[in-house]
Amino acid sequence: MSITWALRRSLQLGLTVGMFAWLGSVKAADPDPKIMTFQRPGQIKWVDRGNGLSQAVVFGDPEKPGLYIIMVKWAPHSMSRPHFHPNDRLVTVLSGTWWVGWGPKYDPESTSPMPAGSFVRHLAKQIHYDGAKDVEAVLEIVGQGPETSTNAEQK
Repeated sequence: MSITWALRRSLQLGLTVGMFAWLGSVKAADPDPKIMTFQRPGQIKWVDRGNGLSQAVVFGDPEKPGLYIIMVKWAPHSMSRPHFHPNDRLVTVLSGTWWVGWGPKYDPESTSPMPAGSFVRHLAKQIHYDGAKDVEAVLEIVGQGPETSTNAEQK
């Protein structure tokens, strides 16, 4: 074994050990709050709205004029009744399958599945109903406040 080879091997070993020591000392820092705000999953405050629906406001205030973003969880086997909203709502399905129906007659069997990754635009003042069937569905909804819901079911 030559001295050059042994020296090269020692140098490689020393660099490798040094790199791992440096990586072990690097700590992840939270983003600078002057640059961005964030909420990790455990920090998002979910509120039970009844009927198998939970909601978290992540931006804005849906009760006031202006842009808002909410996250909605539909528990399995829960669905809204026919209703409409005063403004368009932009919905992205984050997980699960969200089922959508339309019109004033409530008929969960006629709903259409929207799997995770789907995007839906609920048009203002158009009657619809929605929810989850066999699995929880988590949605992100973007809209203009104030956000209201008007019952529109025909029996």
